[in-house]
Formats: sequence, C-alpha cells, structure tokens
Amino acid sequence: MTDKEQFRVLEQPFYQPQSNEIALYEAAYTARLPVMVKGPTGCGKSRFIEYMAWKLGKPLITVACNEDMTASDLVGRYLLEANGTRWLDGPLTTAARIGAICYLDEIVEARQDTTVVIHPLTDHRRTLPLDKKGELIPAHPDFQLVISYNPGYQSLMKDLKQSTKQRFAAFEFDYPEAQLETTILVTESGIDHATAAQLVSIGAAARRLKGHGLDEGISTRLLVYAATLIKGGVSPGDACRMALVRPITDDRDIRDTLDHAIDATFA
Repeated sequence: MTDKEQFRVLEQPFYQPQSNEIALYEAAYTARLPVMVKGPTGCGKSRFIEYMAWKLGKPLITVACNEDMTASDLVGRYLLEANGTRWLDGPLTTAARIGAICYLDEIVEARQDTTVVIHPLTDHRRTLPLDKKGELIPAHPDFQLVISYNPGYQSLMKDLKQSTKQRFAAFEFDYPEAQLETTILVTESGIDHATAAQLVSIGAAARRLKGHGLDEGISTRLLVYAATLIKGGVSPGDACRMALVRPITDDRDIRDTLDHAIDATFA
C-alpha cells in the first residue's frame, strides 16, 4: 500500500451543503490556498473537510490538536533504536511530502510556539524546514493545509495570532437550518422525519440559551446521537436526556428547563 492509498478517504462521506462552500473550497484548493474553517462544535466542520478530500480525490491526514502537542509531534523526530537513530516523519511532514490535505483540528488547543511551524507552508515559500534533520522540504504541488477551531472557546490564552490567521482563507460554519438539519438526522440515523424534526426543535430551543446559562448549544452531532438511540429502541425522553442534556450542562436549572422542553415535545 502506498502512502497515498493509506491516507485516502475510500468511501464518500455524507455531507449536505449549507451554501456554496463546496465550490468555494474547490477554488481555494485549485489556488492551493491554506484554509481555515470556523464554527461551533459538532456543526460539520470535520465532515466537510472529509467530504472535500473525497471529492477532490486527495489523501487526508487529520491531526487532533491538544495542549501537549509539540512541534516534533507535527514535523517528526529521531527515534532511538538498537542500531542507532532513525528519523520518523510527523503527519505534517508526511502530508507535505506526498501531497495530502493536512487537517489540524481545533488548532487553538495547540501551543502557539507549536503552530508557528506551519508558517513557512502557508505563504509563498510552501516549504517545511526540519531543523533537527537539516532538511528543507518543498511542499508537494497537491499539498494543502487546513485548520479548524471553535471561535466560541476563544480567550486571550487560546486564540490564534494574527500572523497565523492572516495566512488563511476562511469559511464560517454554523448549525444547519431546521429543514436541512432534519434531513441530516434522517440520513445519518435512519429515524423517521417527524421524530427528526422534533429533535431539531429541541436543539433550536437549547441554542437560544447560549450565553444565558449554556456555553454552547446542542450540536448536530448530539442530535444524531439522540436519533440513533431512538432508532435503536430507546424512549425519546431517555435518549434526549442521555444524548442532548446531560453532556452539555451540570446546572440543575438549565437541565430542568431542557428536560421540560423534551417532555413537552414528546408528550
């Protein structure tokens, strides 16, 4: 198996466009512009990138960023072995070599001194210096860098520097409108349309509480979880409490408000 075959998305991911984001992404890829995807958790950012990698027929390498991730985790490191040392490419280096789309998910979770390593790949240079190895890698012509993050979690300690932001073309995502979100639930879980619409109405009610007791509304992902549980035989009330309410809040008043909305919807 070649590197490209190893990282290729083999099956078409399900994705419902909200606007003209597919055509815009294709234009960005044609120009090999780095792309930033912003939006709340569970609104379809990662699924969109998976879909676009499939549609373009390009390998996709995804990195889930975290605060412990170092530059070496991205670019690579020397490994000690019985016969000496061996260099192991990191995911960013692999993507640059083979011409993959490298997707850094939730980039703000990584330390700022780590994200600086992507700068040479996101301007006219399109190169990746491996300082430890003394190598300068020119990015493959098909290489593209994509990052995502949730602006709702921004803070002075967790935000991208302007020197990083202004290297990317950006897409802003939000939760789908009700009819489209209902279609997504039906397709993803196999649930009936009427029940899917009821779940979407609960999600909309919870999202109105954002900033009024909730840090984040109920995501499309959680709605799919609830629909899947209901399709599997769990009662709607129990499925909603388990998948929609308990994961997002420990506040008793907010929980009671959402539980009441669930009972009223499925009465």
